[in-house]
Amino acid sequence: MTRRTALTSRVGAIVVVVVAIGLLPWLSGRDPALSVLRARSAEQEPTPEAIGAVRAELGLDAGPVQLLGRWLGNAVRGDLGRSWTSGAEVLPSVLAAAGASLTLMAAALLIAVLIAVALCAPTLVRGARGTLRSGGTGVAASALAALPEFLLATLLMLALSVWLRWLPPYGWEGPRHLILPALALALPAGGILGRLVDDALPAVFAERWVSLWRSAGCTPARIAAAAVRRAVPAVVPQLGLVAVGLTGGAVAVETVFAVPGIGRTALGAAESQDLPLLQGSVLALVLLGVIAGLLAQAARRYLLGPGLRDEVLSLPVQPASTRRMPHVPPAICAALLAVVIGWGLFLDPLHLDTTARLAAPSWTHPLGTDSLGRDVLARLGHGAAATAGVAVIVCAFSYAVALVAGFLPGVTVGASETANAVPPVIAGILVAAVLGPGTLSASVAVALVSWPPLAAHAAALVQETRAAGYLTAQRAIGSSPGWILTRHVLPAVAGPVARHAVLRLPGIALALASLGFLGLGSQPPAPEWGSSLAESLPYVERAPWAALAPAVALLVLAALAVSLSTLQTPRGARSAVLQGIRG
Repeated sequence: MTRRTALTSRVGAIVVVVVAIGLLPWLSGRDPALSVLRARSAEQEPTPEAIGAVRAELGLDAGPVQLLGRWLGNAVRGDLGRSWTSGAEVLPSVLAAAGASLTLMAAALLIAVLIAVALCAPTLVRGARGTLRSGGTGVAASALAALPEFLLATLLMLALSVWLRWLPPYGWEGPRHLILPALALALPAGGILGRLVDDALPAVFAERWVSLWRSAGCTPARIAAAAVRRAVPAVVPQLGLVAVGLTGGAVAVETVFAVPGIGRTALGAAESQDLPLLQGSVLALVLLGVIAGLLAQAARRYLLGPGLRDEVLSLPVQPASTRRMPHVPPAICAALLAVVIGWGLFLDPLHLDTTARLAAPSWTHPLGTDSLGRDVLARLGHGAAATAGVAVIVCAFSYAVALVAGFLPGVTVGASETANAVPPVIAGILVAAVLGPGTLSASVAVALVSWPPLAAHAAALVQETRAAGYLTAQRAIGSSPGWILTRHVLPAVAGPVARHAVLRLPGIALALASLGFLGLGSQPPAPEWGSSLAESLPYVERAPWAALAPAVALLVLAALAVSLSTLQTPRGARSAVLQGIRG
């Protein structure tokens, strides 16, 4: 029944997304024939006769329901139709774009895994030798995770292509063209994966089997290998979601480097309202999400072995933190943000000074000015509410949805995989088509696609906790399901997922910034961090301070989020058991 429910969920989620994409031109309230006519020839006069000819050619008079049904019937036979704008067959275009994105994804995922290994290697070595006190990659990993892909891609292109001339700046002609976009995607993904593994390793090394193996004379290398096998299963679902996220969420990177990937293809099709190409592209993204989810689940079951089936898993016990000054890092980060934002709030973010365009930092303008002569510090301070404040609200919503989805994995697995396979940009296009571009539509779009990583983490923890041996004993002595849920399962899941949600906060802020960067979020002249980055990137070589100011603010926000998430070290399942016994 669980497998049947999961299959139904996946199929239902795919149908919902395809139907939503199919109805996009009608949801937007615009005439799709007019959009297609303008995409084909911007010079042609949109006369009623010309628009009528386009409508008759595409069969738009039949209505959206019949058009969608006809497309689905042809898709079952392997025919995705022809592009409305170019007249070319959709299937070859989708396959070519998916191949480019899969190649880019594979390279970026390999680099991300190497980065994650480098980040958690110190913790792994110290834990295997018995000298571990606490993990130490939080700031570095959060800094990597907070790097905006669009800014990182532009900086890499400027540094390694324009200035040093080591690599080609754009194109898709050989392996050398793969390096820069793969790096731009891999650095944030590697930071997320490395932080998650590093966060799980101390709990693993505190388990009793580690001391027993060490007393039996096992080598540190063997202990480290076993610890990795023990810690990785809870992160494997994240690896699958990150993998498909690299494919579908790289629209900005593919745009910067002119990579003909599936994300860029979907964005172009949505902008031109090329419905058949958009449907085929999103369908490919959704299928990639489903396949990645299935592979991640199979890998996790293989790593856990029969312990998951036989309900004899022992849960990790996180040791108490031994740091002496845990409040110093978040206090420093919070103070920096408070000073910069508070100072900027006293300045006018919309004041134009054409005589001070792209001015360097000075006493008058501490962080310089942008291309229109507006004070960067003022725009940074006033943009904090639009970026950080909205990100907190979206993060709280994602956390609440993830907890519910974690306890209903069979019902929500399809929606989770589908939501993760749809890039925030595509979700932004869909929501903006109904609500119009702005802060509200960007927030709704990011909220719709930001909960799957948290839900996958929660589902993994729920499954492992329910398979623990001590819960079998609790059931045997007559404990009610409600008591087990509230006293054992929920405490073991809520804390780690909350810390993961805090870790995702910079990523949510970056998603909002990316929508603003592409014109789908806050509209000019609003001082939103993403739009400020977009406006400053063309001048980054002449005035880097205008682009680096919001980027550094996001990095400090990331460091604050991770340091706050590690202030209260989780006590693990054993403490939850003791609380339950005392209750």
